[in-house]
Amino acid sequence: MATDLDEHLESFRTRPLDAGPYAFVAAGALTMKVREGGRVVKVVVMVATDVNADGHREILGVRVATAASGAGWLGFFRDLVACGLARVRLVTSDAHAGLVEVIGATLPGASCQRCRTHYAANLMATTPKCSWPAVKAMLHSVYDQPDTASVQAQFDKLLQMVEPQPPAVHAHLDEARADILAFTTFPKGLWRQIWSNNPNERLNRQIRRRHSALDYRYPNDVHYSYQQPALAA
Repeated sequence: MATDLDEHLESFRTRPLDAGPYAFVAAGALTMKVREGGRVVKVVVMVATDVNADGHREILGVRVATAASGAGWLGFFRDLVACGLARVRLVTSDAHAGLVEVIGATLPGASCQRCRTHYAANLMATTPKCSWPAVKAMLHSVYDQPDTASVQAQFDKLLQMVEPQPPAVHAHLDEARADILAFTTFPKGLWRQIWSNNPNERLNRQIRRRHSALDYRYPNDVHYSYQQPALAA
């Protein structure tokens, strides 16, 4: 059974990506325990999705690697490009090691959006616990602004607000500014769909649930293809 499923998955992973255009890619990774060679080992499952021309969110590709490293992401995106992925305008993801450089090398012209949800968790780890509720509320207000100019102005106010905090908080925000506000270069109607990786997180939970219910020999045994209605075409 596992051998048959591996053949189906390989066919899925190497299919032509011709149902696009795929302008806004979401990329993420999850860690899973699998049995291989009689041992239980940890692997990383890299997944990329986008909305196809029919308005459905589609899995573009999946790759199992030993770690979410620059080398792993490079191999993953090279596979996607070889299948026809092109003209990508934005890739939304967490701050995975080496991923920004890989996107620049494999998808010319694409910019990177750091997931707002993951970034908030990273910032919380740097901010004093007593100050976090106010900083969190101010950070959320940045995303609530009606246009690009207002977003940038509110972020300036956020930087001013955290100046009394430890220097690491201000530096954390200032360094991440371009990555977490990349969505502002696109039309307002797209912001909610491209500023976070939440759809991929829901997919990750589905992968974990299905994988935990199965007992396979290799990590590639789970078939990851699915379609769900996107928030908007």
